[in-house]
Amino acid sequence: MSSSSLTAAEADAADALIRLALAEDFGTTGDRTSLATIPEATRARAAFVARTTGVVAGLPVADRVCRTVSADLTFTPAVPDGTATGRGTVLATVSGPLQAILAAERTALNFLQRLSGVASLTRRFVDAAHSSTAKVLDTRKTTPGWRLLEKYAVRAGGGTNHRIGLYDGILIKDNHIAGLNGDVRKSVEAARTYPGNAGLPVEVEVDTLEQLEHALAVKADIVLLDNMSLDQLRAAVNRRNEVSPATLLEASGNVNLTTIRDIAATGVDRISVGAVTHSAPALDIGLDYAA
Repeated sequence: MSSSSLTAAEADAADALIRLALAEDFGTTGDRTSLATIPEATRARAAFVARTTGVVAGLPVADRVCRTVSADLTFTPAVPDGTATGRGTVLATVSGPLQAILAAERTALNFLQRLSGVASLTRRFVDAAHSSTAKVLDTRKTTPGWRLLEKYAVRAGGGTNHRIGLYDGILIKDNHIAGLNGDVRKSVEAARTYPGNAGLPVEVEVDTLEQLEHALAVKADIVLLDNMSLDQLRAAVNRRNEVSPATLLEASGNVNLTTIRDIAATGVDRISVGAVTHSAPALDIGLDYAA
């Protein structure tokens, strides 16, 4: 379960997105409907309520939305991010000027619904892996601009973050290897000796057991086993255990809620799932006026 706190980088990313989202909504005039119909002095309280089962994520972001709209709004979480919700679960309340609550409503919900959707799908994958020790990892298949927040939501759902971007980790993929005429060993050695890479784990993608042999021979820190059958995954685990026990194995490709349990049972250490971010449906959450 998440601690419901954003890192400094995640908070900065949230603030940038919030500014963009509110600019889209407010334009140059603000909320014309609320300004015209709600007396400025009217105060109210409203609750963010889950309409279905899932896992909540994004409450600190919704808080920042409300405080950006008006310093007079008070956002009070009722549960921490990472909490499993049922229909009718109150996630948080917001109180203050009704004009401001209505102006913040849709933007706050957009963040909550999207991030809770990512957390909810992640939890389903984690649960589907059953009792395996394999970690469920996210990927870089994220919504542009939303990567840090979506990866925060993955953690809230019980998943593990892979590298954030191209800058903080080394993953040698098939096209890198193709650029070196298929030489897996050369690609790993080049990555390790490049200035500034010292201490960074080197991961290399392979799609055959022959390529795995080359990666194990140079003691790659992590080997990504791409689109391998269950028999191939089991063979890869056995061979890793014999040749380079410290190397971690990561399964990727053809991972869904039906297949992940069998993949995890092969003994791989990690399973990367792009779907947790690129295909997560929004969780149904509403804002209920409480007077």
